[in-house]
Amino acid sequence: MASTVLVVDDERPMVELLAGYLTREGFRVLRAYDGAAALDLARRESLDVVVLDVMLPEVDGLEVCRQLRTFSDAYVLMLTARTEEVDKVVGLAVGADDYVTKPFSPRELVARIRALLRRPRSLAGTVPPAPARFGDLVIDYAAREVRQDGEPIPVTRHEFDLLAALAAHPGMAHTRAQLIERVWGNDFYGDDHVVAVHVGNLRRKLQSDPNDPRYIETVRGVGYRLRWKGP
Repeated sequence: MASTVLVVDDERPMVELLAGYLTREGFRVLRAYDGAAALDLARRESLDVVVLDVMLPEVDGLEVCRQLRTFSDAYVLMLTARTEEVDKVVGLAVGADDYVTKPFSPRELVARIRALLRRPRSLAGTVPPAPARFGDLVIDYAAREVRQDGEPIPVTRHEFDLLAALAAHPGMAHTRAQLIERVWGNDFYGDDHVVAVHVGNLRRKLQSDPNDPRYIETVRGVGYRLRWKGP
């Protein structure tokens, strides 16, 4: 089945150029020319990748990405005409998976998309272990669900995989590089700041005080570990 790619840019010639190239490469392509339309399509369609321009009218690309991350696990590849490092960091902070600076070639974009799609998505094909329990926190591998005090906690694919990677060896410190390899795969183009972003998101969802983590601890100079700290 062809992967579905949503191309979002307010420059219609750019959208048509990329859509035509992606279609010839075997992808199913959807188009949107503003942020509101992109979010509407993302809620109605099952997307694999969103190619998202940062500079959009009204709802910009960063806000679109932030909202996408509340309900979609589609990979997000952001496009920008700006080259400042801060733009890249902000894009990663709202959940982008990769970043391309204009001008770029359609061939480069296709290569980036294929690299994203090669990243591991789930534990499919293997027998999932029994649910892991850390106090009131339950990680159900078979259902790919996280529960706290019996209530489901909405997490994205990356958040679940990151939590599962930490839970596989509770108490052991994992470097950011190790977590990127486990969750995002060897083809990851971004930097390791993306790990800190997803850890921050998990902390906000799993506890009332992210500055006093009960589950995911920062190991200074190393990375992170999962350790249950009772109330």
